[in-house]
Amino acid sequence: MRYLIIFSRLFVGSLFIVSGLIKANDPLGFSYKLEEYFAESALNMPFLEPFSLLLGSLACIAEIVLGFAVLFGGRMKLATWALLLLTLFFGWLTAFTGHCNDRAEDKDPMTYTIIVDGQEVERERTCVTDCGCFGDAMKGSIGRSLTPWESFSKDMVLLVFIVPLFFYRKRIDWNSTADDKVLLPIGLLMVAVWSWIFTWWGPVWFTLIGFAGYLAIKRFIQGPRAEWATAGFIALLSIFFTWYNYAHLPMRDYRPYAVGKSISEQMKSAKPPVNRTFVSYRNKTTGEVKEYDTTQPYPWDDDNFENVPNSTRIEVIDPGVPSQVQDFRLSDMDGNDITAGVLEEGSPLLLIMMYNVEKSDTQCLPAIKALTEAAYNKGWYVYGVTASDLGKADELRHEQQLPFDFVQCDEKTIKTAIRSNPGVMLLQQGTVRGLWHCNDVPGFDDAAAMLN
Repeated sequence: MRYLIIFSRLFVGSLFIVSGLIKANDPLGFSYKLEEYFAESALNMPFLEPFSLLLGSLACIAEIVLGFAVLFGGRMKLATWALLLLTLFFGWLTAFTGHCNDRAEDKDPMTYTIIVDGQEVERERTCVTDCGCFGDAMKGSIGRSLTPWESFSKDMVLLVFIVPLFFYRKRIDWNSTADDKVLLPIGLLMVAVWSWIFTWWGPVWFTLIGFAGYLAIKRFIQGPRAEWATAGFIALLSIFFTWYNYAHLPMRDYRPYAVGKSISEQMKSAKPPVNRTFVSYRNKTTGEVKEYDTTQPYPWDDDNFENVPNSTRIEVIDPGVPSQVQDFRLSDMDGNDITAGVLEEGSPLLLIMMYNVEKSDTQCLPAIKALTEAAYNKGWYVYGVTASDLGKADELRHEQQLPFDFVQCDEKTIKTAIRSNPGVMLLQQGTVRGLWHCNDVPGFDDAAAMLN
C-alpha cells in the first residue's frame, strides 16, 4: 500500500500541475470553452457566462495548487476532498458530453424545454464536442483533442489513483527531508514526461520554481504555517502566471494560427470525407421496400415507387482529414470571398482582428493606427477583421480615424486566431509572421523585423 500511495501522489500531483498550467497558459481560450458549456442550449446556465474567465482561472489555479499539495503532503484532508470532487464533477461532465454526442449521432438528440411567449418549446440541446481538458495542447501536440469518452476514461483512471489518497490521507504527512529526496526529483521527472508529451517545457521550469519556494519556506517556517505559506506561494505564482497569459498572448501557442504556421498549407492538407448515401423506395404494387445507393440509378421518377420517409442513410467510407483552419473565410462588405487573395498575397499584410467591435479595447487603437499608417506608407495591405455588423465596424473606423476597411469572419475563428480584442496578425503568403496582443502592439520596425 505504501508504494501505491507514493505512486498515486506522483501520478496525480504531476498530472494536475501540468493540466492546470496548460489551461492557465491560455485562460481566455479556456473561458471560451466554459461559455460553450454554460450556454442555454448546453447546460442551461447562461447566468454563469459573464463569470467564465474568473471561474476558468480559479479552476486552473486550483489544479496547480492541488498538484503541488499532493507532492508536498500539505493539508491532505482538504486537498483529497477537493481532488475527489473535482474529478467526479469532470467525470460527470465528460460522460454527459459523450452521451449527448452519441445521441446526436444516433439522430435521437437530447432536448431541453424553455418558455416562449408563455408556451413550452422543446429545442435540441447543443453538444460540446471538445471538452477542453488540455486546452489546445492535444491538437497542437498529437493533432487532435480527446473525444468526450476518452476524456471520461482519463478521469476514471485518475480516480483510481485519487481514491487511495482519499481513504489513506491520514497516513500522508507534510514531507520529511527523506520524503523530499524521493518525491521531488521523481515528481519533477514525471512533470518532464508530461511536458515532453505536450511539447512544452514551461511546466518543468514552473515546477522547479515551486519546489525552490517550498524548500525555502520549510527552512524558515515550521509546522502548519509552513503548509499554508507554501500553498499561498504556489497560489500567487499561479495567479501571476495566469494573469500574464491573459494580459499578453499564451507563452506556448498550440493554435493553428501560431507564428510560423501556414494557413494556406493547412487548408491544402485537408482531405474531405467520402460518404455513400442510401435511400429506400417502396414498390406500390408489391409493397416491397428496397434500399438504393444514390451513386446508382434508382426509381425516383417511377410513379410505381414512392420514397420511404426518413429512410436516408449515410455510410462513412473515409472520414477524411479536417483542417483546423477550414473556417478561416474573409468576405468584404459586398459579400465577396477574399480569402484566397489574402492568403496568396506576397506583400506583407496586417489583419487587425476584433471579434466584436463594441467590446474591443479602444485604448490600444492609437498604437494600431500608428502601425497601420506606417504599414500603408511602406506598401503593405491592411484589413480590419470582425464578426460584428460591418456598419458598426465602419462607425468605429470613423470614430477612431482608422486607415483601413473591415471585412467579416466567423467569431469563433477570430477568437481562435488571437486571444485579444483587438489583436494584430501579420501575414505573408498565407504564413503567420507575427501575432500581438492589444497590450503589445509593435512599432512598424518591430513588425517588419518578423518578416523573412
